[in-house]
Amino acid sequence: MASTGVVKAGYWHCHSAFPVSDIKSSLYTHLFAAFADVDPTYQVTFPTLYKHQFETFTRTVQIENPDVKTLLSIGGGAPGVSSTLASMASMQENRKIFIGSSITLARANNFHGLCLSWQYPSTAVEMTNLESLLKEWRAAVEIEALKTTKARLLLTAEVFHSPDICSARYPCRAISNNLDWIHVLAYNFYTPASSPNETAPPAPLKNKRNVSLCVEASIDTWITVGVHAKKLVVGLPFFGWAWILNNPSQHGLFAPAHGLAVVLGKSVDGSVPFVAVKKFIGYQNATTVFDETYLTNYCYAGTTWLGYDDLESIISKVTYSRKEKGLLGYTAWHVGADDNWSLSQTG
Repeated sequence: MASTGVVKAGYWHCHSAFPVSDIKSSLYTHLFAAFADVDPTYQVTFPTLYKHQFETFTRTVQIENPDVKTLLSIGGGAPGVSSTLASMASMQENRKIFIGSSITLARANNFHGLCLSWQYPSTAVEMTNLESLLKEWRAAVEIEALKTTKARLLLTAEVFHSPDICSARYPCRAISNNLDWIHVLAYNFYTPASSPNETAPPAPLKNKRNVSLCVEASIDTWITVGVHAKKLVVGLPFFGWAWILNNPSQHGLFAPAHGLAVVLGKSVDGSVPFVAVKKFIGYQNATTVFDETYLTNYCYAGTTWLGYDDLESIISKVTYSRKEKGLLGYTAWHVGADDNWSLSQTG
């Protein structure tokens, strides 16, 4: 388990079909249950199909690790979620409903905190509304803690790899003042959708071709705009992306390709859980490479090429985040995608 004061977090994704009872919680300091819904009246609710798993999440993961803290992550990247959150944040009365119901739901089910997964606010107006939401949410959890004499609920949020999106900037001062930390989703810099004509490293620590598209630049930019390193938790992807090579003999980074490949039937968008990457390597006797310039892993077999994070790249990021930058920690998306907990045990 990570040392005191370091966040080593992991997400459980309700759609992953991974049992909560199988989570090796001793490897984590914080576990996030993803994702709670926001209904048309802006009440935070559990997904109907997974209601029991959310209700028993904290109790279940604390069987193995009584000290692990749990947080309820709200929102996510499903279609329509961002517009619902934008509508909620746009009016004070809507924010009040959202905030009150989130606190009530968290307390009723023994969560230690809340996480906003708004992917992503992208206009100046939405960023201003996000600022109001964060201020009001923090005030509400402070008041609730005083009234109940319970420890204040933690408040966190997932954010884009850059503080700037579509010419809008996150409310960095409000983030620093009101959140305990943010999860910087420093991955998906390249995917088969964004780079259909050539392979590319999905989440490199460094990038000599485009210095702005890498973990290092992402973290440096967030610090530059005023968010302290101890408020930053870097996202670690327990998944990769698959491309179709034009020519099997050209198989390095930025090799000619033509879109996504589906590996072992695991994905329709080209993303591949780490456990499936390892199966692909074994089944296809794929060649594996750790590129020491970009600090990223990839493998290939025939015309299939995968970019992903394996032990070498995860260790590089953990070392970078903790020893070089002094970040608060790191978080994995998602624990059910790991291969026999090999990535979770790093750091």
